[in-house]
Formats: sequence, C-alpha cells, structure tokens
Amino acid sequence: MAIIPAENSTTSWHTAGAAARQESGVAWPTVTNSCDFAIGAEASPAEAVQQARDLLAMFLPLFLAGCEMAGAVAERAADVLAELVDLTARRSAGAGLSGRVVVDGAHVIVSVGDMAGRLPAPGEEPGLQRVRRLVADMGQYDGDRGGRVTWAAVAA
Repeated sequence: MAIIPAENSTTSWHTAGAAARQESGVAWPTVTNSCDFAIGAEASPAEAVQQARDLLAMFLPLFLAGCEMAGAVAERAADVLAELVDLTARRSAGAGLSGRVVVDGAHVIVSVGDMAGRLPAPGEEPGLQRVRRLVADMGQYDGDRGGRVTWAAVAA
C-alpha cells in the first residue's frame, strides 16, 4: 500500500493542544484533510480491506479532532470504506485500486476506484444496502484509469 499526500489540501487544526505546540517553538507538521492511497493488485479483497482500514485508523482521528461524534463518525467511515474497497477489489478494472478520504468538516468523503462497470443492484451486493444506510449520499463517476470510481459521504 502506498500513501500519497494529496496536493493543495492542508488544513490547520486550531485546538488548545495545537496552540500549545506552536507556543513551544517545536516545528510540527501540518495536518492534511485528505489522504490518497493505492493498493496493489496482488492484495486479496480481504487484504485490501485490512490495509484500507489500517490506513484510516492512522489518520482519521487527527482529521476529526474536535468533532463531537468523532468515534461514531470514524466507525461509520471505516465500515463504508471497507465495503467499497471489498466491492472494488472483487470487480477491479485493472491493476489494483486507488482511493481517497477527505474530511471537509461536514462529511468524511470516501472514494475508491477503479471498478469495472457500474455499481451492482443492492440486492446483488448486500453490503451496498448497508453503505446506503450509513451515508448521506453516494455515487459513481468515470475514473482516470479507465474504471469507475465509487464515492460516499458520511455525515460528520
């Protein structure tokens, strides 16, 4: 798995802890509000799901700092990401998959590509029914690498 910092997506998180660190004179890295990732084709769907969950667990708590319901939001986002990664890994259009997680203050937006074809009917993929219950909105668009990218927005 590769973690690719997203360009032009830095956010300064102003909390009491951040202010204290700034006053200490120690140079702390800025926190970005998005993270891109890639998982190679050699990963099984189960391995891809675990890698994506591990990645999310590393940075989502930082992105949700100050969110009153951070734990519940993170849990819903992890469940949504796992379902989308599993679905995409099983229906991949090419070599591996790519994804992005963005926190915009109101939502955690998860996108995963490159799926061969459109989303299956909910009855065909029960996991999609669960995703639809957990998200504010979801959809799909043509990706840059020839497949489809599926996205979902979890309310924060």
